Amino acid sequence: MFTVKIRESIMIAHSLPDPFFGPAQNMHGATYVADVEFQSVQLTEQNVVLDIGEAKSITKNVLSQLNYQNLDELSIFEGQLTTTEFLAKYIHDQIRIASRDIFTGTIKVCLGETHDAWASYQGD
Repeated sequence: MFTVKIRESIMIAHSLPDPFFGPAQNMHGATYVADVEFQSVQLTEQNVVLDIGEAKSITKNVLSQLNYQNLDELSIFEGQLTTTEFLAKYIHDQIRIASRDIFTGTIKVCLGETHDAWASYQGD
């Protein structure tokens, strides 16, 4: 398996209004390190998974829509618990849509919430 991995970071605010989340029920901020991995079993005719510049641009554009946002105020997340796992899948799906014309392999999004806690989503 060949991979290209892009790393960016975003800062968000949100709350997780469910007793399950203890103090995280309240409004709080998070700075995520987002690793987006593009995976392919074969290289293109140019011997790449995809152009790294394109991968960086797509990743940055998708993440910029969330950066410095209060997720509780975004209509796209109304009624959702915006957990790290949920956000990893959301970001994956947006990157999949944005890259569909240039990449058909697998995408994995891993969000680092702290230096020792991560959550990820990998599509088909």
